[in-house]
Amino acid sequence: MRATPLGQSSALQWDLFCRVIDNFGDIGVCWRLACQLAARGQRVRLWVDDASALAWMAPGGCPGVELRPFGGLPAADDRPGDVLVEAFGCDIPPAFIARCAERVARGAHRPVWINLEYLSAEAWVPRHHGLPSPVQHGPAAGWTKWFYYPGFTEATGGLLREPDLPERQRHFHRAAWRARQVAPVPAPGAAQRWVSLFCYEPPALAEWLRQCEHGAGGPTLLLATPGRAQAAVQAVGAENTGQIGTQRLMVLGSKLSILNIPATPQEGYDELLWGCDLNFVRGEDSLVRALWAGQPLVWQIYPQDDGAHAPKLHAFLDWLQAPASLRVFHAVWNGLAPGQLPVVDAATLQNWGDCVRAARARLLQQKDLLSQLLGFCAAKR
Repeated sequence: MRATPLGQSSALQWDLFCRVIDNFGDIGVCWRLACQLAARGQRVRLWVDDASALAWMAPGGCPGVELRPFGGLPAADDRPGDVLVEAFGCDIPPAFIARCAERVARGAHRPVWINLEYLSAEAWVPRHHGLPSPVQHGPAAGWTKWFYYPGFTEATGGLLREPDLPERQRHFHRAAWRARQVAPVPAPGAAQRWVSLFCYEPPALAEWLRQCEHGAGGPTLLLATPGRAQAAVQAVGAENTGQIGTQRLMVLGSKLSILNIPATPQEGYDELLWGCDLNFVRGEDSLVRALWAGQPLVWQIYPQDDGAHAPKLHAFLDWLQAPASLRVFHAVWNGLAPGQLPVVDAATLQNWGDCVRAARARLLQQKDLLSQLLGFCAAKR
């Protein structure tokens, strides 16, 4: 896609604010949004308190996106922000708002202030999407924040999706990609299904590994992502079998091989999802990318102490129109129900994949999040 030149008069100055709480999802979403804005010809400053993950997530940076430290202030000669986006309730520092208010008092346009919320399929989301929140106190008293809710239906703010994503996926060569993953390590014999694992510490991980080791569903190559997923696999192995080590490729019997993969840029993670037959994902960003991939998926939702994650997961499965086996697998995987994981054989994978692809087709009929957000902000200026 050809970006509008940054000097074009329709380009707005966007200030995105992100606090990295845990697990990279927050910075992942904000970076995708920033890059997509820049690709549409917008000017972007991303104010983040910990940009370290971008060293592997986006090693080349992005033209048109400028990183700034969270808590910093725009310089006197910086262009005033036209749109302020506080992601996931991070709260823009008061000193920054005071600086914006000073500029407005001197004649600058009042910025459009967006509160970009978490993703949910729950029924209340469409009712809250786009609602105003008047600012009652402080230097911005009298201004308005606008709640913006991503979502899965036309009554919400949509999902992030690059315009060229379907074309990139069509040109993806799975066999060549798979060959690169195992080189120079010899490929495990008869690994019929490739499974990506991006998780926290799912309660049923030990059972899943036992099923795979015993050949339930066929020979498996499990690609474990760095960090908590690899650590969780290692912990289960140390506790139960003592067989799982930290080397790159581990073969457990004749049915399960585990490949510890390195951290990858966002484009590489998309390819991981495209290249696998089943994807275990976690949080928000990887769930959306797995939906676009159109492969069978299992979501580990971020657990919350008050149990709010349970209705959120069930709402997503309702929207997905998930078959019974996928619902049971999610409940056990997330520790929300007792019992055993269903065996994921070829027929089950086909069933799950058909479900995900049907959901993707519905989503592709809707406007993406950025297109909607640009229109929303234009209407509020």
